[in-house]
Formats: sequence, C-alpha cells, structure tokens
Amino acid sequence: MLYSRDSHTRRADIMNGGELIAQFLKKKRVHFLFTLCGGHIAPILVGAKKQGLRVIDVRHEATAVFAADAVSRLTGIPGVAVVTAGPGVINSVTAVKNAQMAQSPLILLGGAAATVLQGKGALQDIEQLELYKSIVKWETSIEQNCDIEPILNEAFEVSMSGIPGPVFIECPIDILYEEELVREWYGKKSRSESDSYRHKMINWYLRRHVDKLFACSIDEVKSQEREDIVPFAIEQEYIQKVASQINNSKKPVLVLGSQAT
Repeated sequence: MLYSRDSHTRRADIMNGGELIAQFLKKKRVHFLFTLCGGHIAPILVGAKKQGLRVIDVRHEATAVFAADAVSRLTGIPGVAVVTAGPGVINSVTAVKNAQMAQSPLILLGGAAATVLQGKGALQDIEQLELYKSIVKWETSIEQNCDIEPILNEAFEVSMSGIPGPVFIECPIDILYEEELVREWYGKKSRSESDSYRHKMINWYLRRHVDKLFACSIDEVKSQEREDIVPFAIEQEYIQKVASQINNSKKPVLVLGSQAT
C-alpha cells in the first residue's frame, strides 16, 4: 500500500506497483502465477495473493516459465511467470527460447535493481533487456508508475498478435513498492554528511528521481476495464480462397503445426 505524503496512515484504496500488476493480470483472466520467490519481486507475489491469483512457487526459474508456457498452450491466454533479478532472469532463458520456437504467447516479469542504482554495481544488476532482445517479441522496462498498465496491456497484445511469442518486462524494485517507502530509502541521511553541500545535492537529485518514478496520480495509475484481447485472425476472403483451392484439388495435403489448435 502507498502512504499519504502528509501522513503515515495506510490507505486501503491505494495500491503499490506490485498490486497494480496483480490487479491487471486478474482482469486479463490470468489465474496462475509461476515463480521462484525472490526479494526483487515480492510486491508482485503479495499483490497476486491479495487478488486471489494462485501463486505457484517452483524450484527453478526455467520450470516456472515452462509451466506458464503450458498454461498458454492449454488455455489460449498468455501464461505469466515472475522471476527475480539477475540469476532469476538468466535461469529463464532456455524456457523463454522454447516458448519463442513453439510460438507460445507468454509474459515474463523480471525483477530488477532500483532504477537509481542500475549500472552501478547493485545487487543482481545485469543488462537484462540486452539478454532477451534476440529471443522475445518485445522487451521493455517499467520506468514510471504511469507505465505499469500501458506496458502490460501492450505486452499482452504483442504476445498474441501475428505469430504469438514471449514478451519480457523488467520491473525495477523501486517501482513495485510504496512511494512513501521509496522516498524514505532515497532520503536517508548519514551523520557525517547530513549538512554537507554534497549531500544536499545528492538528496535534491534523489527527490527529483522519485518525483519522476511516481509522476502519475493514483487515479491515473489505477487499472481501468479493458476489452479482452482478440487473437490474430485471418480475413474471411483468404479463408474462402483456400477452401476453393482445396475443393478444386485432386489430392489435397494439409501440414498443420502445433498452433493449429
């Protein structure tokens, strides 16, 4: 939950980033969330539990993605896996490549280091988007609370449009937690530097950074009802053309792939 900037009283009507992600997944009829628990993704898992999604914790990240792939093939709804930053994202590569080759619509949510610490040696911080660029249909990172729903919505559309396939979304840890808590993280002072000019400049930069992270008001980031995604469809005239060719052929042969279902 987020806190009011003027009060430490919790507000039940305000969600953090992890809960917003979970709420969106529920509206997309996602019933299962496969994962191997990790600190970078905890708010998503807690949010999923609150939304009534079944969180299934496995023993290897690849297993989580393989399970999400199976759900996708059985239901036609993109399966969703959530893995922690760094090693968790790396361990998922084989299963994501399998989903790509099988043309399975799939959403992989990967944890990531705090935005202000990326590229600075933070815990489990690696170039995750570059890692996935060649094996997914789309890879992106959530950079503001404003982006959460638009990115998730586009991810579902991309994964199911044209030739289906996997999508990777990087979810930095400071986007997933409460704004007030993140401001507290970035606003801590050390005794030796609390009044120094250098510390004041750093503090000013960090405040500006958090302002950007939480640029949208609560009403703007709350999930709205959307129509279900309609999978790619072939125009009727092409279907009639193929049917005519089959009817006029003497020995028709159809070669059907796994996506024929």
